[in-house]
Amino acid sequence: MLTDYHVHLRPDEPGTPAERHFTAENAERYREVAAERGIEELGVAEHVYRFTAALDVWQHPLWVQSAQDDLDRYCDFVRDETDLKLGIEADFVPGREERMRELLEERDFDFVVGSIHFLAEGALDYDKYDVWNSGRSADHIWRTYFTWLGELAATGMYDILAHPDLVKHWGREQRPWPEKDLRFYYDLAMEQIAESGIAIEVSTAGLRKPVGEIYPDAAFLEMIVDAGNPIALSSDAHTPDQLGYEYDKALELLDAVGITELAVFDRRARRLEPIG
Repeated sequence: MLTDYHVHLRPDEPGTPAERHFTAENAERYREVAAERGIEELGVAEHVYRFTAALDVWQHPLWVQSAQDDLDRYCDFVRDETDLKLGIEADFVPGREERMRELLEERDFDFVVGSIHFLAEGALDYDKYDVWNSGRSADHIWRTYFTWLGELAATGMYDILAHPDLVKHWGREQRPWPEKDLRFYYDLAMEQIAESGIAIEVSTAGLRKPVGEIYPDAAFLEMIVDAGNPIALSSDAHTPDQLGYEYDKALELLDAVGITELAVFDRRARRLEPIG
């Protein structure tokens, strides 16, 4: 079995309203491409900040600008008009954990994808709010990111840890890079990741980003495998053509580290299925 759980039915750009993209016809476009590429388990995980309910959690300027849609209508649409698994990509915001937990527990998701896109007000992968303009060193940013990554796992709110080394998004050429061996930073998160048992996303989205690498780094993935965490395979597609993007490279990586099963979700329950 192949999976793609980190899928968005609409692009991130402005002018992509829900009524145009949350349709049975659009969902079927994704399903058709998934079938062509051998992806059996397909789940949608829209960004939480696109929904007005997220403003009860946090009011970052990007969230205020982006919060346009009704979260319950989205859930009803996916359940009633598609055969996709129902998920959401929900940011970890330190200090707002209980607000996010309440938002998530009030809905009947199949899975929740946890991610970190912001360190305080600064964004890791969006230059308008670039965290690298904060004056903080690369060491400080990487330390903070991986410390928070461990805290995300420890909350127990999330089923999948998305693009786990997103901090590398811009690559060595476009942003400062720490001098330490990167395993130093991975270690900051690993104890809590291992104790949580959270599934870790292997995402080919990084191959489409400036860093040009799969998330996570191979050394980080080896630590995850040693810890025994299950793996979820995803592309972070925002258009149908991105589904299963460069999965051949992801499958080579998984084979190299001895991964033979993928995590599959249904109503927040997880099982493992052989890769196929």
